[in-house]
Amino acid sequence: MAEQVTPYSSGEEKKAQVRTMFNRIAGRYDLLNRILSLGIDIYWRNVAIRALKRYKPGRILDVACGTGDFSIAALKTGAKEIIGVDIADQMLEKGNAKMQRKGLQDRIRLEHGDSEALVFPDEHFDAVTVAFGVRNFGDLEKGLNEMRRVLKKGAPVFILEFSTPHVFPVKQLYQFYFSTILPALGRLISGDAKAYTYLYESVKAFPERAAFTDILKRCGYTQCRYKRLSFGICSLYMAEK
Repeated sequence: MAEQVTPYSSGEEKKAQVRTMFNRIAGRYDLLNRILSLGIDIYWRNVAIRALKRYKPGRILDVACGTGDFSIAALKTGAKEIIGVDIADQMLEKGNAKMQRKGLQDRIRLEHGDSEALVFPDEHFDAVTVAFGVRNFGDLEKGLNEMRRVLKKGAPVFILEFSTPHVFPVKQLYQFYFSTILPALGRLISGDAKAYTYLYESVKAFPERAAFTDILKRCGYTQCRYKRLSFGICSLYMAEK
């Protein structure tokens, strides 16, 4: 039986569990994203990219890049170089195959990398992005500090993450969908219900909105702010080094 990943573990234990989980679902990950988000994840990425575009980044680091959807969207900023890193090799394999199919392999490079031990030099990137990945970090603040280290002075970090809506009836519908419908669909399509149970549990456990911007400030970021998207189902966090 596959080991169940829990959002309440931390450090190397959680990291290993997350890696195993995403490697298991890599083959159906993109299909599941489109179905389970009803396609609204495309809108969320576009909102983030429009805001990021104002910074005119030349080189972007996409952390927890998965199969590279956000990396591809980031091309709309006009960036000349995008590097994506992830700890799940099967996700990277799918992502690099996607880049080859789209002819983007010269502009986007996806490689194995740990958010908490980035191999890049200080002040190397014009922007760092994370789409739905920070709640999977083994050590959240260590990852955020590493991302800040590789950012140039004044450069932005943009983070998309699920959050919990608080408005009736969106809150109730959201909880029912994420706790009941989503794991069932995940099991049907991918054969792995645990990954989508983890999704709901990890969102509940994550320090969202003001609590997360407080963590960004503690890590040395400035201009920390967030924007609710789709009634608060998703939040866009923005900050600068």
